[in-house]
Amino acid sequence: MTQTSQTYMEDASVAEARKDHPMWSSRFAFILAASGSAVGLGNIWKFPYITGENGGGAFVLVYLLCIALIGLPIMIAEVTIGRRGGRSPINSLRMLTHRDGLSSRWTWIGWMGITASFLILSFYSVIGGWALAYVGQSASGAFSGGNADSIGALFGGLLADPWTLLVWHSVFMALVIFIVARGIRSGMEKAINILMPLLFLLLLVMVGYAMNSGEFSQGFAFLFQPDFSKLTTAGILTALGHAFFTLSLGMGVMMAYGSYLPKNVSIVKTAVAVSVVDTAVALLAGLAIFPLVFANGLEPGSGPGLIFQTLPMAFGQMTGGVLFGSLFFGLLVIAAVTSAISLLEPVVEWLEEQKGISRLSGTLMGGISIWLLGLLTILSFNEWSNVYPLSFISAFESKTFFDLLDYVTANLMMPLGGLFIAIFVGWFMNKQAVENQLDLSNDVAFSLFMFVLRFITPAAVLVVFINNLL
Repeated sequence: MTQTSQTYMEDASVAEARKDHPMWSSRFAFILAASGSAVGLGNIWKFPYITGENGGGAFVLVYLLCIALIGLPIMIAEVTIGRRGGRSPINSLRMLTHRDGLSSRWTWIGWMGITASFLILSFYSVIGGWALAYVGQSASGAFSGGNADSIGALFGGLLADPWTLLVWHSVFMALVIFIVARGIRSGMEKAINILMPLLFLLLLVMVGYAMNSGEFSQGFAFLFQPDFSKLTTAGILTALGHAFFTLSLGMGVMMAYGSYLPKNVSIVKTAVAVSVVDTAVALLAGLAIFPLVFANGLEPGSGPGLIFQTLPMAFGQMTGGVLFGSLFFGLLVIAAVTSAISLLEPVVEWLEEQKGISRLSGTLMGGISIWLLGLLTILSFNEWSNVYPLSFISAFESKTFFDLLDYVTANLMMPLGGLFIAIFVGWFMNKQAVENQLDLSNDVAFSLFMFVLRFITPAAVLVVFINNLL
């Protein structure tokens, strides 16, 4: 078959798959949506504290390299599958394996991705509820004059109250369901067009506040002056893992979003733009947080408690802390919502494709099911905090329901999904079709991309996967 006939058949097949399928209105809309998915609690919450734990600037350099060698190639591969298939992750893979004469077993990548999205959103929504609760706490002045004990008691009290957690979990999920139910352009795109610029505005306001109220030069040096003596092997592996996690990879999200991407939009340029935005937000979050932490003599490597315990102490001791604390947790809510709608979308898209299920029905079915599963996470922090479902397995003997969901998705499902996406696109998908989708300017660029996707990316993901198991 000639390249021309191959391209013609490919275009005809995709056109058929996309009949009555919604599209993003523009490349910019996709960049905002995909960036909204990538920019989440991982950027505002996790990146600052793992940077603090791993010595600052040297870790940041390794992280940026990992984004280039792991995150970006897998994102491009995921979007390629989604756009070429033109359907949900499961059905795109089913169509592509049939079209290329491959084993239908590859379809399980789509199943695993959608399952991971479903499981992750169930506990992500609970944590998004914490951020909502903290907006109110900060606005009421609850952090004013607070010390480690009082702030710790506030957070502990929130986790110990299942009914309060249930309320905020429910509010968060209701907001996500409302946005997704309205569809791609009327719901998700419209919400993203408002939320993402607002996120950047609030982030820049917080950086400005840090410049005037904190030890900005110390925070800047901590982030951007590498001290390789502080970088450990464990830190390098953490950077590898976070580069993978932060771009929403291995969850079917980028396949689902890619299925709505118009054919005339460059996948590579768009993926690069999303990676740049995601990284910029993470670095800006660090510039907003670390100066405040240093100004108050607090510990930058204080772990997951950096946002919900350490930072409220800083706001409680600073001029304008009530206002800027409220703005910061509002920023956290926005980041959580933009990611959460992307986690629900693969589930809804697949349900929509089932005969007779409308978008509203699919969103309600998926959203309510996820909300119900979230109850296990809520109870894991209080009533069932001593319940360990898989205690008969030594590796899981002390893990609650929440710990298990977090471990299985972050350490097993996402790395495996990313690994097999790289292998599928790099080694098995029709090479000419991949080249047509990427439309790179020359053969050297395409060959370089394929080399990285085939060899470097899978090897790095495999290292992360094995490290997680050990």
